[in-house]
Amino acid sequence: MFPVTVPLPEREGLGVGLGLNSADRPGARSTPGPSRSGRGADSLAIYVHWPFCVSKCPYCDFNSHVRAKIDEAGWRDALLADLAAEAAITPGRRVHSIFFGGGTPSLMDPATTAAIIDAVAGHWQVDRDAEITLEANPSSVEAARFAGFAAAGVNRVSLGLQALDDAALKMLGRPHDVAQGLAALDIAQANFPRVSFDLIYDRPAHTVEAWQAELKRALSFGTEHLSLYQLTIEAGTRFAVLHAAGKLRTPDEETSADLFDLTQDMTEAAGLPAYETSNHARPGAASRHNLSYWTYGDYVGVGPGAHGRRALASTVRHKKPENWIDAVQGGSGISITDRLDPAVRASEALMMGLRLRSGIDRAQFEQRTGTALDAAVDAAAVAHLTGLGLLENDPTGLRLTRAGRPLVNAVLRDLAL
Repeated sequence: MFPVTVPLPEREGLGVGLGLNSADRPGARSTPGPSRSGRGADSLAIYVHWPFCVSKCPYCDFNSHVRAKIDEAGWRDALLADLAAEAAITPGRRVHSIFFGGGTPSLMDPATTAAIIDAVAGHWQVDRDAEITLEANPSSVEAARFAGFAAAGVNRVSLGLQALDDAALKMLGRPHDVAQGLAALDIAQANFPRVSFDLIYDRPAHTVEAWQAELKRALSFGTEHLSLYQLTIEAGTRFAVLHAAGKLRTPDEETSADLFDLTQDMTEAAGLPAYETSNHARPGAASRHNLSYWTYGDYVGVGPGAHGRRALASTVRHKKPENWIDAVQGGSGISITDRLDPAVRASEALMMGLRLRSGIDRAQFEQRTGTALDAAVDAAAVAHLTGLGLLENDPTGLRLTRAGRPLVNAVLRDLAL
């Protein structure tokens, strides 16, 4: 009954910057586009998946792989070829965001990042204020490498701190300690105009008092954005095996609810209210890239296992890196292309949009799905949930109340036709 806490698309693709750095790299190669407030139906987000990690975390079910040696030049060429294949399908579009996810894309050579950003600018018109985000793990952060990413055009970093407690980091299988994490945060803040970091709470034996102290410290660092995820046990992970064997116990439902409520109260008081179930930001600092997912905008996904959606179709790339490489050499990394009928589009847009604090805009929902919002939900359920104070329904749209936000999954089950 509590929020879906795996960062849906941003860690794919769950996670979140504004304005290019002074290099203004893509803008120098493209015509200025409208600001984000004027983003229209032609706007596109680009997701690039780098699947490699130093180690596999026991809670992670993302498409990540540990490899002793990587042919970076070969990978760069393959990503550029996959990107070119997508560009041939989506000509004439504007790009408002580029997101490097993984895996650990901060293991990538900055020159590879630069080549991909330049290629995007060559294929599409890129907004001068485009958000360009790179996910990073503290163990892969070096000052020189971060300076290289900034020079390449990256203007936002999402840092996977995950905890501010050494024992918790060890339990989570993270290859860094708190000191390394905070050093990486300092380097990020010195190099990028926009910085976000992730924390996982609702961990085994996690108490309200411990999380209160940890979150207070996190909020003192002055970043504009935080992604705060309740730990979930995902099938196929090491944690799932331990949980099934009774060797890993997460907090009870009442404690989980208290932890969630405390998170909302503290971030709100600090000026970083939740704008999505697990994402918190200062006004104007929400992730443009992730908003594309949550508002059902179009996006291109390249790299192993990456998902995309453009026009009326969704795409999935081959998941295994070696299979993806072989497919790209044959022309495209796409494994599956599905035509999305209006009912599927409406269901997906409802699931994503209701996670937003602002909820679902009626006009935008119909424009992007081909279905009126009222026709996509159970009218009796809407009336019932509104009466319970869990949902707000008005001429502009549909949104969860403060009481309803922790119950997003249950509400969605009731609303679905």
